[in-house]
Amino acid sequence: MTKRASREEAFRLYETMLRIRLFEMRAGELCRKGEMPAFLHLYIGEEATAAGICSELDRKDQITSTHRGHGHALAKGADPKRLMAELFGRATGFSGGRGGSMHIYARDIGILGTNGLVGGGIPSAVGAGLSAKLQGSGGIAVAFFGDGAVNHGAFHESLNLAAALDAPVVFVCENNLYATATPLRDVTKNDEVATRASAYGMPGVAVDGQDVFAVRDVAREAVRRARSGGGPTLIESKTYRFVGHHEGDPPVGCYRTAEEIERWKERCPLKLMSAYLREAEGASEADLDEVRARIADEIEQAVEFARSSPWPDVATLTDHVLAPAQAAGGGPA
Repeated sequence: MTKRASREEAFRLYETMLRIRLFEMRAGELCRKGEMPAFLHLYIGEEATAAGICSELDRKDQITSTHRGHGHALAKGADPKRLMAELFGRATGFSGGRGGSMHIYARDIGILGTNGLVGGGIPSAVGAGLSAKLQGSGGIAVAFFGDGAVNHGAFHESLNLAAALDAPVVFVCENNLYATATPLRDVTKNDEVATRASAYGMPGVAVDGQDVFAVRDVAREAVRRARSGGGPTLIESKTYRFVGHHEGDPPVGCYRTAEEIERWKERCPLKLMSAYLREAEGASEADLDEVRARIADEIEQAVEFARSSPWPDVATLTDHVLAPAQAAGGGPA
């Protein structure tokens, strides 16, 4: 396999994907055991998209995410301990245990929120990009969303506005073929999402979402374009989830076959990357085992942190519900 990155960058991308995979596997296990209080939508199989896109972002750049957002958060730099604590509903979580899996917010590292509404984060990313443009911060915004969002009004209105105002935004559709259980091809005559960009006068590019280098390369160009004032780009990352829509949803059943899942697993992003590291970087099994052991230990520390963290104080129940009252002069009452 042709060398496609420095050894350091290749291992960094591998570690990011592995961190996401092991975090999600452990979270799924704990959810099934009843240690987590809510729905869990896992990112297993799609790790190359988050890792490739976020590898091109700075801390000042902001992302909006989806109900399947743990991978985006980790790739953007979220501390696994605080992320796991949020899933456990504990006070040490990113949202103080109030948001859980679908409402992770960490403004200090540019996470404007995972979102339980389909396509709900797309308009916010346009706003964040326009804000960065007006302030001259040099930052950009990235909106992650699934194929289920591309027939929603929020998608079309956001792309139109972003293009019209040259907003520094990268729209990333993670096309995993199914909106819950509905195949995209059954609800639209044009299931090539990237081609929709032309209607709004912006570039659209489809990419193999299982190849982290391919994702990184298209992200690099889209980020460069946005940051230099060239406006938005629509990226369609063709990927696949190996698990059910949420924990409890059978992976195989009314809308997918075992054969389909196994075909996609042959192109598992971690499988492809570990093969690359062996062939192009001369990594040994011992090298890869060391990385796996280190990341696995990191995830176990996150679990123990979450388990030992306190529940939110009942006295804070009404905090963050209403904005502080404003005095006549504009300051807090």
